[in-house]
Amino acid sequence: MFIAYVVIAAILTATLAGSAYLDLTREEKLVASLTGLGVPEDRIPQLGLIKLAGVIGLLVGLWIPAIGIAAAIGLILYFVGAVVAHLKANDHQIAPPAMLCLLSVAALALRLLSM
Repeated sequence: MFIAYVVIAAILTATLAGSAYLDLTREEKLVASLTGLGVPEDRIPQLGLIKLAGVIGLLVGLWIPAIGIAAAIGLILYFVGAVVAHLKANDHQIAPPAMLCLLSVAALALRLLSM
C-alpha cells in the first residue's frame, strides 16, 4: 500500500504544485475563473499557499505518517469547499476539483492502510 501512496502522492503533489504556482503568480485566466466563482482576488495567493502546505504535508507524510494523514484530510476539505463554491456559483465545471478531492481521499486511505 505504501508504494500506491507514493504514486498517488506524487501525482497529487505535482498537480497541486503547478496549481499553486498559478495561484501565487495570479495567472490571468485563473484569476478570471476564480473571481467568477466569488473568490476575492486578494485571497487567490492564500489558496496557493494552502495547496503548497498540502504538497509539503504529503511529501513529509512519506516519513511521518501523521503529517501525510493531516495533509490529505486538509486537501479533502479544501476540494470539497472548491466543489461547493463551483456549485454555488452555478458553474458546472466541478470535474477538476472533484477529481483532486478523490485523489486526496485515495491518498488518505492509502496512507492509513500503509501504516
